[in-house]
Amino acid sequence: MPPRRAVTGRSQEPRRRYAEELRLLRQQKGDSLRQLGDVLGWDWSLFGKMEKGETLGGPEVAQALDQHYGTPGLLLTLWELAVADPTQFKERYRRYMTLEAEALSLWHYAVSVLPGLLQTEGYAHDVLMVGGTKGDELTRQVEARVGRRKLLTGDDAPPFRTILSEAVLRTPLDDAEEWRKQLEHLAEAAESPNLTLQVLPHDAGPHGLVSTAVMFLRLPDGRTVAYTENAHRGELIEETSSVERLQRAYDAVRDLALSPAESRKFVMRMLEEVPCEPST
Repeated sequence: MPPRRAVTGRSQEPRRRYAEELRLLRQQKGDSLRQLGDVLGWDWSLFGKMEKGETLGGPEVAQALDQHYGTPGLLLTLWELAVADPTQFKERYRRYMTLEAEALSLWHYAVSVLPGLLQTEGYAHDVLMVGGTKGDELTRQVEARVGRRKLLTGDDAPPFRTILSEAVLRTPLDDAEEWRKQLEHLAEAAESPNLTLQVLPHDAGPHGLVSTAVMFLRLPDGRTVAYTENAHRGELIEETSSVERLQRAYDAVRDLALSPAESRKFVMRMLEEVPCEPST
């Protein structure tokens, strides 16, 4: 059977399709980018970047465009699909991202960096930039990472447990205000009913995950897979005995960590220590 041709002839990739629809709708209405900016109140360059696929904008922009073009819900739906599209991630992460979106529950241990699911835009920007990501690719990767946070919201959000090495909370961003925003987001997230946050203090001593950040995903077919990561590479581990060894190490770390209540207090102490902006 020959491959089925797309009816519209437009891209089947969510991010690219979103950009195409934005450009087509504007051209059909006869607006210039500057006119669009004047009418909706955003800088016109934002719409140019969205039409080039350099940025997705926010959901409020998609909603405003839906209202302007008379396409209720269309662009917001395309925006949601683009945010969740695993093809926007680097190739080596795509299979993991697909499995993460399907997971029934997630367990995580952080060595030095907060998990992507809990990162603010400012934190994600700095971490990705230190890793060498630049320019438009940096913008896309920040949006992709921040978009993953949707996984933890809603009535059907999966349970998520994260154990943070104390080093994670002792490594602030250069911008004190952005670091404050990140800690505030972390404290707020810790109150979510589906999220359990624990801190592993420095004095817990050596353990089996001392240099290994790991995420465990329990999948709908009953399997659990693990994703380990360091500063240079990540590895998806599906072989049962290897996953079980990592799980035993994780259980031991959990036994050493502070309780969720003590951990929330720890985060609040870190927040209190952030320098305040000087008053003007």
